[in-house]
Amino acid sequence: MAFHSRVLDGAVEKPVLAMQERMLGVPITDRNFREISLRHDKDDRIFWCFMDQTGRPSYTYSLGAEIQQVQDWIANNYTMPANGGPDDLRYFVCGSKTPGIYNLGGDLRHFAECIRNRDLAAMRNYAETCVRMQYANANSFGAPIITMALVQGDALGGGFEHALAFDILVAERSARMGLPEIIFNLFPGMGAYSFLLRRVGRKIAENFILEGKIHSAEELHELGIVDILVEDGQGEAAIIDYCQRGQARFAAERAVYLARRVASPVELEELLRITNIWAETAMTLSEADVRKMERLADAQERRIQRSLKPVT
Repeated sequence: MAFHSRVLDGAVEKPVLAMQERMLGVPITDRNFREISLRHDKDDRIFWCFMDQTGRPSYTYSLGAEIQQVQDWIANNYTMPANGGPDDLRYFVCGSKTPGIYNLGGDLRHFAECIRNRDLAAMRNYAETCVRMQYANANSFGAPIITMALVQGDALGGGFEHALAFDILVAERSARMGLPEIIFNLFPGMGAYSFLLRRVGRKIAENFILEGKIHSAEELHELGIVDILVEDGQGEAAIIDYCQRGQARFAAERAVYLARRVASPVELEELLRITNIWAETAMTLSEADVRKMERLADAQERRIQRSLKPVT
């Protein structure tokens, strides 16, 4: 049984279900994905999921649908106790294959269209889909594993929120993270407040959101937001080393993160109520705010096109 329920509209949900039915019994690493690439290092008990988008690396419905397949596969295959099921997956790592970018956040063009059309239902649908996935991330998909985000570039807006949901946030030194939504008079509504509040407290979390500043990985490591800071290009190797060294204490470490969730839980209802505030606030944005949103999307797309040009 899947750990979380989807709220995608029918136009997206039906193809996803049909695809899952066709792929039943096929190893997840053998499936034909367009937005992600996977690797399962069974000897090290690490499952790697890399966002691998050809366009603007943002949280689109298509990316979300593929990530949900991975979440559901882990929930369906690894929710048994450690001594009652396969023991070839103890660590889940989410990273990105886009050079210099982890994820740039929400689908800004979709937001602009919804706001202009006064389509609150569509905004809520997108946001609720994202926070249900965030809730699954924050709870290890219901499986007895430890989860990590590997940030090797920019993690902005929803991309940063995504990284905050995992048990451990690993970042390379040149990575940058921040919540720029204040630029267009909005706030990050898909987990940032909840996850930052529990890491650094109310005052720092609110200043972080309202200032909209982009921070270096080193700054965030000093604040305690980044858990492990590594040198550029060493992210994967550092995680492999961490996991190899941690095998002997895995049960205790996992129990500590479970205790963290008990002591300071992030409940689904909290995430849903906050994201509804986000959707309702989005509907109040002016045309000038929406144009700023679109200009940011334009700038991000120009950056991606520059990075894709072959070096001559």
